[in-house]
Amino acid sequence: MTQTVSLSQGRAYLAIPGPSVIPDAVLQAMHRPSPNIYDGELIDMMPGLTRDLCRIAGTKHHVAIYIANGHGTWEAALSNVIAPGETVLAPASGRFTHGWAEMAEGLGAKVQLINFGTSSAWDFNRIAEALRADQNHQIKAVLAVHVDTSSSIRNDIPALRRLLDDLQHPALLMADCIASLGCDSFEMDDWGVDVTVTACQKGLMTPAGIGFVFFNQKAQAKRATMPRVSQYWDWQPRADPDLFYQYFNGTAPTHHLYGLRAALDLIHAEGIEQVWARHERLAKAIWAACEIWAEGGKLCLNVADRAFRSHAVTALRLTDGRGTALRAFTETRLGLTLGIGLGMEDYDSCFRLGHMGHVNGQMVMAILGGMETGMAALDIPRGKGALEAAAAALAA
Repeated sequence: MTQTVSLSQGRAYLAIPGPSVIPDAVLQAMHRPSPNIYDGELIDMMPGLTRDLCRIAGTKHHVAIYIANGHGTWEAALSNVIAPGETVLAPASGRFTHGWAEMAEGLGAKVQLINFGTSSAWDFNRIAEALRADQNHQIKAVLAVHVDTSSSIRNDIPALRRLLDDLQHPALLMADCIASLGCDSFEMDDWGVDVTVTACQKGLMTPAGIGFVFFNQKAQAKRATMPRVSQYWDWQPRADPDLFYQYFNGTAPTHHLYGLRAALDLIHAEGIEQVWARHERLAKAIWAACEIWAEGGKLCLNVADRAFRSHAVTALRLTDGRGTALRAFTETRLGLTLGIGLGMEDYDSCFRLGHMGHVNGQMVMAILGGMETGMAALDIPRGKGALEAAAAALAA
């Protein structure tokens, strides 16, 4: 018998911040032969599916569906409202704002980037300064990432809307909710968001491959002024199709749609406010444990202020580059995969916990128990009582 015993057999747990755990109901819905794409249930399903997507986004306006990941929805949204040579403002609190800004530059837009680093939420004084300086309203849109998956920062979208209104600035407010939709509270219409982008593989609990752009009448009016929008990215026929194929500019992502339908049914059966409350409670249990571990001086949460922490993902650091070592231990020895330190300067120190979508209390305790085991095996100093603190947070 070998001295090192692997405990990774059994069902593995992918605890990265997307793709998230897929519910059995979603997998079962997708396990079917290819359907007819010219007549029948798939065609009949679409009006209800788009309506239920809009319910989760909190909008009574429009949604366009793309066979694309989140990067594709960035480009789709920009292509419909930003012409080459126009300017966008990008307040960055993590890697994904930089990514969206780079996408805009690739389409010929001018980007005014305000970099707040990887551990700080937006400074509204600096954003206000940039908007006030734009006397001629050259800034046509603000690219606002609600939750940055790399840093786990949750930014205040309603406050940004109030700032734009107070300054009477006409820029579109465009929100990236790829990591937050179906996890953190988000209400597109009530918050005054003009364009929202998201994808299916996180809070919407569907295998990666389809993305969504929601847009209101203000964004639609800007679309009408565009000199050119590519036929593929044009959201108009997708949001208001005359024929079924126009939803997708071609063949539908058939099995993804069946899976998405099942995921939406799960969300609406639970109730979106309960979904938000569940994610908040699970996140607080994780924070409680991590704050205790941090007393050992080696682990820290990337976002110090709880008010700016995502309820879907938590970014962490272990000093001396031991984040990578911890991930390697939990995956190879326990069957628990933690997320890499994406977009962070000290890659080997950083790692992330995904707690989004189809996640419950015992799964969160499994993440934390796996981390405790790994830190014990690697002799990482840490505060005592972390698992008890998490249990108390769940039991409250």
